[in-house]
Amino acid sequence: QAGSRVSELILVRHGQATPFEQDTDRLSPLGEQQAHALGEFLADLRPTHVLHGPLVRQRKTAEIAGQGRGWPTPITEPRLAEFDGDGLVNTLAPKLAGQDAQFTRLVQAFREHRDSPQRNSHFQRMLEHLAAAWQEGRVLHGDVESWGDFRNRVQSALTDILAWPSGSTVLVFTSGGVIGLITALSLDAPDASALKLNWRVKNGSITRFTYGAGRITLDSFNGEAHLPENLRSWR
Repeated sequence: QAGSRVSELILVRHGQATPFEQDTDRLSPLGEQQAHALGEFLADLRPTHVLHGPLVRQRKTAEIAGQGRGWPTPITEPRLAEFDGDGLVNTLAPKLAGQDAQFTRLVQAFREHRDSPQRNSHFQRMLEHLAAAWQEGRVLHGDVESWGDFRNRVQSALTDILAWPSGSTVLVFTSGGVIGLITALSLDAPDASALKLNWRVKNGSITRFTYGAGRITLDSFNGEAHLPENLRSWR
């Protein structure tokens, strides 16, 4: 019966952005290529709803992927924004460095390798340590959204999506933190798992769920088979 049809939620991580440039919220040339590849892969999809977060990299990925596809007009959903990565790095990192000697060493190592091929790996070590401290509430600032507030807004958006009519196909363009958290929520996993999942989500990847009758089930995570090797990236 129509009332019992299963719905599908498809989460897409935005294309590669520009984290090491002054403007971190825009697609790189590679990110634009990833968005085009996404559109080609999803060309036969007939979503009932298309959403994207408010960030430029999320919106542009949705626009490029959806160009000429006949999809519904995308809806901007502020609750699907990524956690405040710039706030973590620019505001919380200096604060944490003043109280955490291990983090101070990670920051120094990143600075020493900022222009080397090892830049990304050193940045990742620094960011993982910082994000864990933020999630655990060990470093806070009034200008930076807390983990609890991030979790609550994403869970609120998910609750509203799951309440849409049965048989819906919801296509969402968002970011790794949101995808990691929704995946963890679907598995009833602890909060720390959300960040661990987040670190694995690749640019332009696809994570799929089915849902209905108040339940959500993970079908696939971080799929990238639609992207050739030269279009794959984490950051």
